[in-house]
Amino acid sequence: MTEEFVPDDDKSVSASLGSNNEPAAASEQEIVCVTVTGSPKGVRETILTLYRLGFAEVGDWSPLQPAANPKQVMSVLIRRKLADDKSSRKSGR
Repeated sequence: MTEEFVPDDDKSVSASLGSNNEPAAASEQEIVCVTVTGSPKGVRETILTLYRLGFAEVGDWSPLQPAANPKQVMSVLIRRKLADDKSSRKSGR
């Protein structure tokens, strides 16, 4: 059930290799995972609310997966960006 979230060693190694079979610079990327857990209806409504707020596209979320509680499901959103990307930071002060 939750094995879909556990990376396959062969796939994760090949995905982290660049076109020259050199390891991708992990320090250059920041990865943020957002998880929504609850009833199927509640998870879908939360994803739609976040879409309406401009947070993420509906299709960016994983399909609903069984959660630890048998009556609950979960969906995951993974965001990747360059670690030195300052465009998302608010200017102020």
